[in-house]
Amino acid sequence: MAVGVPGAVRTALLAALFLLASHPVAAQELKYEVSFPNAVHHEAQITLSASGLPRRTMQFQMSRSSPGRYATHEFAKNIYSVSATDGAGNPLAVTRTDPSTWAVSGHTGTIQFTYTLYADRADGTYSQVDDTHGHLNMPASFIWIRGLESWPMALSFRVPPDSRWKVATQLYPTDNAYRYTAPNLQYFMDSPVELSNFAVREWRVTSLSGSYPIRLMLHHQGTDAELDAYVGMLQQVVEQQIAVFGTTPQYDVRSYSFIADYLPWASGDGMEHRNSTIITSSLPLQGNETRLLRTASHEFFHAWNVERIRPKSLDPFDFTRANMSGELWFAEGFTSYYGPLFVRRAGITSLTEYAHGLSGSINAVISDPGRQFASPVGMSEQAPFVDAATSIDPTNEDNTFISYYTWGSVVGLALDLSLRKELGKPLDGYMRMMWTKYGQSEVPYTMQALQETLVQYAGNQEFADQFFAKYITGREVPDMAPLLAQAGLLLRPRNPDRAWFGPVRLDIDSAGGHIEAPTLIGSPFYVAGLDRGDVILTLDGQRLTSDSVFQAIKAAHNPGDVVPVSYRGRGRQSMAHVAMPADSRLEVVTYEEAGMPVTEVIHKFRQSWFSAVK
Repeated sequence: MAVGVPGAVRTALLAALFLLASHPVAAQELKYEVSFPNAVHHEAQITLSASGLPRRTMQFQMSRSSPGRYATHEFAKNIYSVSATDGAGNPLAVTRTDPSTWAVSGHTGTIQFTYTLYADRADGTYSQVDDTHGHLNMPASFIWIRGLESWPMALSFRVPPDSRWKVATQLYPTDNAYRYTAPNLQYFMDSPVELSNFAVREWRVTSLSGSYPIRLMLHHQGTDAELDAYVGMLQQVVEQQIAVFGTTPQYDVRSYSFIADYLPWASGDGMEHRNSTIITSSLPLQGNETRLLRTASHEFFHAWNVERIRPKSLDPFDFTRANMSGELWFAEGFTSYYGPLFVRRAGITSLTEYAHGLSGSINAVISDPGRQFASPVGMSEQAPFVDAATSIDPTNEDNTFISYYTWGSVVGLALDLSLRKELGKPLDGYMRMMWTKYGQSEVPYTMQALQETLVQYAGNQEFADQFFAKYITGREVPDMAPLLAQAGLLLRPRNPDRAWFGPVRLDIDSAGGHIEAPTLIGSPFYVAGLDRGDVILTLDGQRLTSDSVFQAIKAAHNPGDVVPVSYRGRGRQSMAHVAMPADSRLEVVTYEEAGMPVTEVIHKFRQSWFSAVK
């Protein structure tokens, strides 16, 4: 998911080297030390030691956003017991100037700033500390100093005695297994850390950019046999992705790391970084390999698309505010299209499984009312409100928003199938051209660059301009049925002969059916005047006391029937009538499932689309 350090890392590295040459490390240093004296209660103690400081009031900043996320998270809420001393150990005045900033004055060039971090959420955004591991997302854990963003940094750990914790990170290693460095703040903040007794598996890949080890560092409760089987599948997916681009990125630390927590107390997530990814899940490996693999596939693809093929709107990332981009339909959406496709190309999922997996996203983009409010670009710009963002007040997102992951994946699917149908070219070639033009040289792209590159790749101005105008800056959806038919995939209504009440979130108990979310525009209950918070008391003359009653009422009717409903809401009881249309949900199935003939032309198309890239 989402975005890491800026594409100008090479320039920043050179700047850091110049800084080191101009200002000896002994004189100007930023050093963090992390210990875990109260891990069982989810606390870490962190000290930032800074020397060679200008003799003025220094602003110690806690981040408000995190690379790969677009909303604000106010990480300072989990910081307390703040104190500061000078180089001689004398206390310094600390003033909180805003919710995320502390001012320290009266120093003579050296400050030791100490605080306690509370952390109990293991995912790609937050941190978790307990007696099994220290899972640290950097913006959620580490205070930094304004104005010193280009200074090199060092990070040391004091792990709990007898913990057997090792360190997994893309930070630069040293000869001390518990000490790491970063050239600057951007790289540091993009480099999450897992400290635990994790298992390690490694293999090498060779490409035009060099030979690199790929590592899986997994903290889990499964067996070595399960891990080895999973690594074998992961290797195949990695090979397919490298084949599309013809090379790996040039990893800064000469390796790439999958850092994963598959633990019952972890939260499901995936977050890409420049030379690594963090993947978390409450699910074990056994029985969930394919699902977990799709997340790993998505995140690894980001090593090209987002980390290096990077939108200018996110370069550089600003840790003090929400970061907005209109290109997330490409950065996240196309990555969402490719994630499961690589699992299919690796031969891990069947054609039937892949086809069924397309149903939800296609159905959502075609059917959801959000399309009347914004295009894929407009949906991308709403990321600060929806990307792991929280609020107390209810929103109407069910009606006004379609995820840029979902819509972008359908746009990617449609563009791939359209290019193949109209021009005999795969989307793979477009991605490779974006890589050679923008990714390899790490030149951030614009929306115009995306369109111009499509014109160049397609060799057809009209095709590219119309696709952008209709389906990217516009709100239309391509006619997916004939596009899918090329591959012998049938897009059809799921239950065309059955009546239904539309998509509605109901929590049914003995008191009735509680509507838990805004009813969708145009849906039966919406048209009848029911909305979130209303409680359906009777439906078609029957008390609504269980889901089985609800299902039986649906089954007893035909499309076009109208049934009475009594409901209670906002202090009153009312009656209405609900018209039951045919079930409009769509599904994708193979021609084989539908009993339709699969021609030699279809076989060849499938071979081109799904076969492993050599």
